[in-house]
Amino acid sequence: MSLDVRELTIDIDGRRVVDGVSFSVPEGARVGLIGESGSGKSLTALAILGLLPDGAEAGGSIRWNGRELIGLTDRELAELRGDEIGIVFQEPRTALNPIRTVGRQIAESIRIHQGLSKRDAATRAVAEASRVALPDPHRVVARYPHQLSGGQRQRVAIAMALACRPRLLIADEPTTALDVTIQAEILELLRGLVEDDGMSLVFITHDLAVLSQIATHGVVLDAGKVVEDAPVAQLLTAPSSPVTRGLLRDATATLWRPGGAE
Repeated sequence: MSLDVRELTIDIDGRRVVDGVSFSVPEGARVGLIGESGSGKSLTALAILGLLPDGAEAGGSIRWNGRELIGLTDRELAELRGDEIGIVFQEPRTALNPIRTVGRQIAESIRIHQGLSKRDAATRAVAEASRVALPDPHRVVARYPHQLSGGQRQRVAIAMALACRPRLLIADEPTTALDVTIQAEILELLRGLVEDDGMSLVFITHDLAVLSQIATHGVVLDAGKVVEDAPVAQLLTAPSSPVTRGLLRDATATLWRPGGAE
């Protein structure tokens, strides 16, 4: 299954904030959307999921496996989210429900999309917690989000996103709120899970060093437009856009391994 975005526009209250963005994500590919704050990368991801804020309107084309997503009803998009397309947000504290155990939250999408019984879904929730390397998963699933560390909460969010084995994962700056050590662990976990499942990945970040660890292709955005679209190795060694060169200068202050995602 592939994702094809063509001439995407997003207007918010009459102001154009994404202007003609185009890129493709072939089946099994790992593509990064990178740019500074306000570049339009997160709005692009939200448009794919049909989760744009009130007052925003998308134009152009977003095709998933040949199916046009722009114009689908909320119900139709909800059937795709969590089933065929998973999402991991930047801050799991706000993405997780504080009054439900994490096990119940992992099990919820399994019950909705796969029709499992409450008991079977609970058993699967433990397995999914184990899959994302949460310690003592039988106990973790009985806890509430506030009882977990930031890194553990992000692992729960990843477990929720991947529980139904989607074919596309969208990860919106999933490591930004974490310290460097935990960030590296989450990147390694995500990369391994994506490769194991053979799914496609859209990874959103402002950090070229981070992108080099998980994506093989990068789409650089600035002021709502694509300014460079190239393999990550090329972005690291021979960037053509001044915007990309600025991102590369910023990345030199971060520990990274050139070509680490290849």
